[in-house]
Amino acid sequence: MTDLKILGKKTDYNFNYNPEILDVFDNKHPETDFFVKFNAPEFTSLCPVTGQPDFATIYISYIPDKKLVESKSLKLYLFSFRNHSAFHEDCINIIMKDLIQLLQPKYIDVLGKFMPRGGLSIDPFSNYGQPGTKYEKMAWFRLKNHDLNPENIDNR
Repeated sequence: MTDLKILGKKTDYNFNYNPEILDVFDNKHPETDFFVKFNAPEFTSLCPVTGQPDFATIYISYIPDKKLVESKSLKLYLFSFRNHSAFHEDCINIIMKDLIQLLQPKYIDVLGKFMPRGGLSIDPFSNYGQPGTKYEKMAWFRLKNHDLNPENIDNR
């Protein structure tokens, strides 16, 4: 088993963006395709122009290959965006790219459902599939179809 850095130890909260906090463990079923989905309803970051806080629910879904992300480290990683200044779209892509670098997943998508500010909500979606595989085709299919059934917005 992989030595976990965070799980079971005293929690130190980092208020600044910190991808090094992410931790992994071995996937005991790499031959099986399965989704792992995380819902983080308390995500916050800062607007890079106004400095005002932005609030969102972040949805992360991935098909692991050899590694899985440890959930406490993911929670602390997402918490580290609290004082990070970035637009919504940037946050979603940073999260996805950090997880790709860490996990080398077969497939991953990240969706942010941000609370409205100024009467407008922004819901960026980004995804990735391993190049040259069925997961690359899956990524394109999910990207082009990700919002075919849009939700009814009721001011979240």
